[in-house]
Amino acid sequence: MVKRQTKFVFVTGGVLSGVGKGITAASIGRILKARGLSVNIQKCDPYLNVDAGTLNPAEHGECFVTYDGAETDLDLGHYERFMDIQLSQKSSFMSGRVLQRVIADERAGKYLGKTVQFIPHVTSAIQEEIKATADGYDVHIVEIGGTVGDYEGLSFIEAIRELSMSVGRENCAFVHVVYLPYLGASKEIKTKPAQNAVRELRGLGIVPDVLVARSEMSANGDIVDKLSLFSGVEKNAIVLLPNAKTIYEVPLTLEAKGIDDVLANRLGLKQAKSDLKEWQKVVKLATKQNKQKVRVGIVAKYLNNQDTYISVFEALQTASWHNHVDIELVWIDAEKLTSEKKVSNALSKLDGIVVPGGFGPRGTEGKILSAQYALEHKIPYLGLCLGLQVAVIAAARNFGLKGANSKELNPKAGDLVISTMDGQVGKENTGGTMRLGNYDCALSKGSLAHSLYREDVVQERHRHRYECNNDYRDQYEAWGILASGLSPDKHLVEMIEAIDHPFFLASQFHPEYNSRPNRPHPMFAGFIQSLTRA
Repeated sequence: MVKRQTKFVFVTGGVLSGVGKGITAASIGRILKARGLSVNIQKCDPYLNVDAGTLNPAEHGECFVTYDGAETDLDLGHYERFMDIQLSQKSSFMSGRVLQRVIADERAGKYLGKTVQFIPHVTSAIQEEIKATADGYDVHIVEIGGTVGDYEGLSFIEAIRELSMSVGRENCAFVHVVYLPYLGASKEIKTKPAQNAVRELRGLGIVPDVLVARSEMSANGDIVDKLSLFSGVEKNAIVLLPNAKTIYEVPLTLEAKGIDDVLANRLGLKQAKSDLKEWQKVVKLATKQNKQKVRVGIVAKYLNNQDTYISVFEALQTASWHNHVDIELVWIDAEKLTSEKKVSNALSKLDGIVVPGGFGPRGTEGKILSAQYALEHKIPYLGLCLGLQVAVIAAARNFGLKGANSKELNPKAGDLVISTMDGQVGKENTGGTMRLGNYDCALSKGSLAHSLYREDVVQERHRHRYECNNDYRDQYEAWGILASGLSPDKHLVEMIEAIDHPFFLASQFHPEYNSRPNRPHPMFAGFIQSLTRA
């Protein structure tokens, strides 16, 4: 039996970073999957890091975690949400991992004395990573991070050029995403940067099959004619993507412009037309204006870049759509919450409070004060990862343990209600010691958590090092909380909730990673529902 040839779609970007390659790649995955094809997707990042775990979230956005514990770029979150799939560690790799592998092979003598070079050794290693991830799928989408022309990305561009030759150009499609700046003085959209970006790509040996032109403003049809003339891309393979009401409109726009047909014809795919009825329902919900509005405060410390909490943001938005309410997110700097008065001023006019994950002591006292405020004033509260830990500390302090704290935040505190998990004492500041990826959580029947999930055992993704200290668990009821979710062996606290409260729920895991635009996560759905009952 002849093994079928996987088709490849390579997505590159030009002009500037953050132009929308990830959304474009995810949208292509959505429309191809809607044709009945098996589709996989992968992000190749030129950074010299081995993975995204050590990248500054304020600069690079959130670190997304796969079910098998890989710390990845945030674009994998877009991929999972758009395509409604679960990706593995194979779907994300950076230059550091490739170079680490090549150097290890050289040290082991696998190159038999040959001079080790970027071409062919590094480019071949990149191709092997791509082909291994693509194996068994009809279509494999590969997004190349960065901007074409960046020095660090050249080996990736060369690798996909070589790969297109080895598997056959008829089995590959190249999608180039460019930017069209708008000049306010002359009130016109300029195409020159896009032209130069295509010329740069062609100079590296790749001729794009599809051109996606992003812009802040809507462009007229003459722009397509001009882009086609100077880029060599057919007019029917150029799509203009001005800012949309929601990013979830992009698959519908690509499909309406016939880009799925362009790709199908280019790759020889004969499957039926895309069925995007379910996706149309998502977009209708996302763009609908609702009568009821809720204000939710996000008590956080990385405020310069909204992408730092992009999965939390998307999960809250999705839950609000499906509950037919509009949501206003109010970003609150945890570092500025230094007194009860400041906390009251910041939180008193909110309908609900979310405390997302994070690391380190900066801003944590403000998060603890916020959790205390939510407990005392019966304001709906959703805690995620660190949000659970500060909630436990808050409950302990409200009860009277004024020295309650976390070993991560203050190792000399009197009552370390959050501490290092067994087997990792002395390794708190080393890499590879976190609990990462999927773990089971057994829910207590009759609890709020159980009523939301409607399951006895759930699987959720983790990214943390510290745990609830079991020496204090027998005091929880006196503090006004209960451990409503435990590891199956009952050794680790996974969820807590307040006993006498309209909605106070927190998890040691990150439920936002499993939320989908067509299927809101139970914890977020329940949180939004609690805000609409008043």
